[in-house]
Amino acid sequence: MSNLPVNLTALQLHVAFWDLNNDAIITPYEIYTGFRALGFSILFSLGGLLIPVFFSYPTTLGHSWLPDPLFRIYTNHIHKAKHGSDTGIYDSDGHLQLPLFDEMFDKMDTASTDGMSNREPSLGVGDLFRLHAKNRVAADPAGWSFAAMEWWTTWLLLQREGRLWKEDLREMYDGTLFWKLRERRNGRDCARQGYGWKDWTNTMWYNGTWKSWEVDHHLNKAAARQPEVSASSLVAQEGQLLSQWGHNDTCAEGWD
Repeated sequence: MSNLPVNLTALQLHVAFWDLNNDAIITPYEIYTGFRALGFSILFSLGGLLIPVFFSYPTTLGHSWLPDPLFRIYTNHIHKAKHGSDTGIYDSDGHLQLPLFDEMFDKMDTASTDGMSNREPSLGVGDLFRLHAKNRVAADPAGWSFAAMEWWTTWLLLQREGRLWKEDLREMYDGTLFWKLRERRNGRDCARQGYGWKDWTNTMWYNGTWKSWEVDHHLNKAAARQPEVSASSLVAQEGQLLSQWGHNDTCAEGWD
């Protein structure tokens, strides 16, 4: 990020990761490549090509009435691609509204009202459904669809323990998160984050649930019950549990 201009709005920084050559233009190829760099599957990354189909023309309106035949996105005018039924955390110029960001967690983080107020604010799947419903405005099916698609993609990319955590979302809004995720994958840092088809198939097949974080929690509790067992024995036992539940020691190849 060090080579980016210093006067970019938060929304421009949010999409700058996909501008591979820093020319303020994002091509469909750059969108596909960016999603692959973040670990998304080929199929999902191809699905990401719907983004320029819907958002190229609004950004073109900054300099032309005619649509771009190559479906390029012009980041200098990315604020023109804002849609209805969103959170409003980006204002009409693309600046980040931190009070609204904080308010989103104050209102929607139901876990903080269930005796868990000492932990970092976060949003669960149910919270995201309620947030989406709250932000829907009348006669805006396009905005409803775009908002649902964005939250779905965000959850697949960022969930930990089945939740989206406040600091992760803040870094997503200001764009810094995407570079960090790419560096983690390049360094093979296999921290349990995100959700992919392997998480779904393994936990459904072996445990009858799609909630892979609950399986991980059960694994951690099983290990904590044996504090006096030697390290080598615990590692061997953990390996057996991982094998039983379909886990492995390598990073998942793509979220979808």
